[in-house]
Amino acid sequence: MMPKSTEAFDEAASRQALSGATFSDYLHEQRLKIDEALSRWFAAGDEKVLQAVRYSLLLPSKRLRPIFCLETCRGFLGSDARALPAAMALEMVHTYSLVHDDLPAMDNDDLRRGKPTNHKVFGDAHAILAGDALLTSAFEVLGKAGSSETSAKARIDWVVELSEAAGIAGMVLGQALDMEASGRTAAVEELESLHRKKTGALLAASVVMGGIAAGVDQSILNGLRAFALDMGLAFQIQDDVLDVIGGEEIGKPTRSDERNVKATYVSLLGLEGAKAQAKKWSDNAMRHLSGISFPYGNRLEELTRFVIERRV
Repeated sequence: MMPKSTEAFDEAASRQALSGATFSDYLHEQRLKIDEALSRWFAAGDEKVLQAVRYSLLLPSKRLRPIFCLETCRGFLGSDARALPAAMALEMVHTYSLVHDDLPAMDNDDLRRGKPTNHKVFGDAHAILAGDALLTSAFEVLGKAGSSETSAKARIDWVVELSEAAGIAGMVLGQALDMEASGRTAAVEELESLHRKKTGALLAASVVMGGIAAGVDQSILNGLRAFALDMGLAFQIQDDVLDVIGGEEIGKPTRSDERNVKATYVSLLGLEGAKAQAKKWSDNAMRHLSGISFPYGNRLEELTRFVIERRV
C-alpha cells in the first residue's frame, strides 16, 4: 500500500533541473515532481479508504505550500531535494484539512478543486478516515526522511513546526474560530487573527520548513515566518474576493461564504476595500522578503505575486 522507506521519493527528489524558461513552466515542473512523489507514497490499491485518499490528494491543484517549501530550500542551497519530504507532508496536511472542512458538519461544500468533494463520492465516514490517514502519514513521511543529508535535528524541527502549524494553536484553532464567527459581524482584526491561524500558519510552516531543510539560522527562519504570515493574509483575502467574482473556474461554488453567513473581508470592507487590504499585506510580505539574502536566487516574489494576482 505504501513504501516501507523513503527511497521511493528520494529518487524523485534528486531530479533538480527546472528547465522551463517561463514561470508557468517552472510551476508545472514543480507540481509534476510533487504529484509523482505523492502518488508513489500512496500507491494505488483496492482499499476504499486508500482510494478516498488518492482521490483528494491527486486532484489537480496549485500545490502552493509544497512549492513555497521547495523554492525556499532551493534559494539557499541551489537544490530543493532535501526539502521534498517536507513538501509532501505539507500537501498531505493541507489536503486533510480540505477534506474535513468540506464535511457537512463543517462548511458543507459540494465541490473542491473542480470535482465533487470527498464525502460526496465516498461518504462521510471514509472522508473522515481519509483525512485522518493524510494527517498521520504526513508525520510518517517526515520521520522516514532518513537520507544522509537530513539530520535528526532537522526531522524533529520539521515535526515540531508542522504540528504547531496544524494543531490547536494553528490551523485547527483557526477553523474553529471561523465556524464560531459564522452568522455574526466580526471586526477586521478578528478576521486577521483567525486567518493567521487557519491559513497563514501552514503557509508560514511551508517556508520555514524549507529553511530548516537548508539549515539556515534562526534569524532567517524568523524573517521567513514574518514574510509568509503576511503573505498568508493576502492569500486569504484574495480567496474571499474570488469567492465573489471567481466564477466556476475557481473549482468550488462561488458565494459559499455568503451562503454560510461567514464573515469575510469582502462582507466587511466591500470588494475594493478587500482588494486594497490584499495589496497592503502583499506589500508587507515583500518588505520582509527583501531583507533575506538567497545565495542561489529565488522565485518567492513571483510566487507571492501569483498568489495575489491569481484568478483560481
